[in-house]
Amino acid sequence: MQLTCLQENLSRALALVGRGVATRTTLPVTQNILISTDSGRLKLTATNLEIAITTWIGASIETEGEVTIPARLFSDFVNSLPSGEVTITLTDSPLGVELHSGKFECRILGVSAEEFPPIPTVDGDVLVSIPAATLRKSINQVAFAAATEDSRPVLTGVQIEIQSNQLTFAAADGFRLAVHKSSIDSGISESIDFIVPSRTLRELERIIADVQTDVQMSITPTKNQVLFKSGEIELTSQLLAGSFPNYNQLIPQNYSTRAIVDANEFSRATRSASIFARDGSGIVRLQVSPGTGEDDKLIVSARAEELGDNSGEIIAQTEGDESKIAFSSKYLSDVLNILGSDKVILETTSPSSPGVFKQVGDESYIHVIMPMFVQW
Repeated sequence: MQLTCLQENLSRALALVGRGVATRTTLPVTQNILISTDSGRLKLTATNLEIAITTWIGASIETEGEVTIPARLFSDFVNSLPSGEVTITLTDSPLGVELHSGKFECRILGVSAEEFPPIPTVDGDVLVSIPAATLRKSINQVAFAAATEDSRPVLTGVQIEIQSNQLTFAAADGFRLAVHKSSIDSGISESIDFIVPSRTLRELERIIADVQTDVQMSITPTKNQVLFKSGEIELTSQLLAGSFPNYNQLIPQNYSTRAIVDANEFSRATRSASIFARDGSGIVRLQVSPGTGEDDKLIVSARAEELGDNSGEIIAQTEGDESKIAFSSKYLSDVLNILGSDKVILETTSPSSPGVFKQVGDESYIHVIMPMFVQW
């Protein structure tokens, strides 16, 4: 193998696939990057056995070949080079590559490409094409609600459902639930659902941060891996086995109290209360106080028994009875940061029932948080 490519393109590609390199592993070759020639381009692949990231860059190929080389060493050296052409030459004895760029050169020892784990491709049928903006929004509003502990592995993932022309993302950790629905042109007649690790979707969100076109999503024939493709980038991930909870049963269908408040004011009051909540079991208390219409308000407070307390009032549009409910300050802050709209809807039934958060004028997203039990 001998090829020439631009340093800036190679550096950008290494930064991308580097996110898929294993950090702790029992298979040392997964700390390497697989470099190979492919249809007149340079192909780079990395995997940690949970996800694999592949990208292609333009190159002038003189001879074909492939090899794996240590990711960190390769990336650090390429990043140290000035802009310009980089020549990569495969060496057989010892196995590795030689890099030349202007007056700089190095030799990096490698491992045979045959030892690198096989990576599925997206040559099969595309399950669905999703606008990148829609996919980013779905991931952003849902993935953070997935569990971080492995006691129930399915809860560390996000369930993706495709039914006719509706795409649904859902995540839950046992204390909160996030569901986002969007309309797409799926072109499939039968519904399908599968669970993607939330870590995978977070990586995908970073990869497609600047993408404006559709992202293609496919499932391997064995239905144990999902593949996302955008331009010259592919991300492959293992799917989680198991059944996701029936989250529709967790969403309250009715409410006794409804409050509509300014999102920024709600976030500010929650941040203030969270300062006291740190020393008060992380609990923020919400009290909806209906008035005559002009003096309706939402009171946000927190109490630290040995240090003090605080309270903030927000003007609200209310409906129903007066209500009191308490939430984890972290969970409350998380959902308010995600909503990011001018107005937020809070629906409650009782102090011991879940609270529901929505966006005014947007029926696509719903967030449910289990309450904390406190003495009022």
